Amino acid sequence: MSNNSIPYGKQHIDQKDIDAVVSTLTADFLTQGPKVAEFETAFANYVGAKYAVAVNNATSGLHLSVLALDLKPGDRVITTPITFAASANCVRYAGAEVWFADIDSETYLLSLESVKKLIESKPKGFFKGIIPVDFAGLPVNLEAFRELANEHNLWIIEDACHAPGGHFTDSKNVKQRCGNGTYADVAVFSFHPVKHIACGEGGMITTNSEVLYKKLSLLRTHGITKDNMSENHGEWFYEMQELGFNYRLTDIQSALGITQLAKNDSGVVRRNEIANTYKEAFNGKIAFQSLSVGDYNAHHLFIIEVEDRKGLYDYLRAQSIFAQIHYIPVHTLPYYKKIGYNSANLSQAEDYYSKCLSLPMYPSLTDKEQRFVIEKVNSFCGFNN
Repeated sequence: MSNNSIPYGKQHIDQKDIDAVVSTLTADFLTQGPKVAEFETAFANYVGAKYAVAVNNATSGLHLSVLALDLKPGDRVITTPITFAASANCVRYAGAEVWFADIDSETYLLSLESVKKLIESKPKGFFKGIIPVDFAGLPVNLEAFRELANEHNLWIIEDACHAPGGHFTDSKNVKQRCGNGTYADVAVFSFHPVKHIACGEGGMITTNSEVLYKKLSLLRTHGITKDNMSENHGEWFYEMQELGFNYRLTDIQSALGITQLAKNDSGVVRRNEIANTYKEAFNGKIAFQSLSVGDYNAHHLFIIEVEDRKGLYDYLRAQSIFAQIHYIPVHTLPYYKKIGYNSANLSQAEDYYSKCLSLPMYPSLTDKEQRFVIEKVNSFCGFNN
């Protein structure tokens, strides 16, 4: 990609980030040191949750979450087909079944009505949990999902990978920040470079449950602990109490995460400025994701819908504008077709996929670059700027 190209998303690293990483590189701990706990505390405070567990990526975070919630082989979990594959794959890692419900055509989020219809079509206890996704940065109304989940004794994992800094307003007129744990049992965030907070790779799990926090912490580090041991031979001694994983985040990555987190609010403000400029340019001409009153979209993505999506995609690439597609519906991927999803009736998701295109969206996108993107989109679609 040339220096003059415009990607759909990218990290923003400044001197404070560099200094923080260099300082950690010259300190005593590169991993399993104090920066990890510092990042966890800062992140929990930021989203308003009691606990946070740093992990090496969000996929690991999703995997640990389903295990901590006691997902077993043969259990069934509902999620959206319009997401990255990991939102569904985590269920398969545990040997459980993924069931997809359709999306809302206006918000592109998992449809509450579709989920309710699916749950009520099966016997009580058929499903174990729901994984709604704050897709593109738009928060799911988790209050409504919590009401449905409580009625059917289901847990909720909020996939908030796109949405640090976003919030929805509940029925009590309280702003509920993504990942705060008020309505979801756990939430998972991503620190991939194209996301809001870049750690190279990385993720965070948040929860308000001390029980889940302890399970997540144990599973993250091989299942090994020095706490609550059945015996103790000395200072060196530890026990492996569960079959866990090495899903740790390093101090180097945590140091970067801390400085990145400090800039997230200003980054989300800039993302919304960019989104509003797109909306003003395309309103009444090109469809885009809707936003409910009282909700705040963290805008990992800005997505439009056009009939000739492939044509526009190719046209923009020829102009060095590297738009992207989010996402290929998970149920249409070869693995999921192979295990029986060929006949899934998810018409809204498939219609959305045929038209969706993610335009450049990141805080360092300049006004000039955005004007160029808008000009080229309007030109292809036959609109005047």
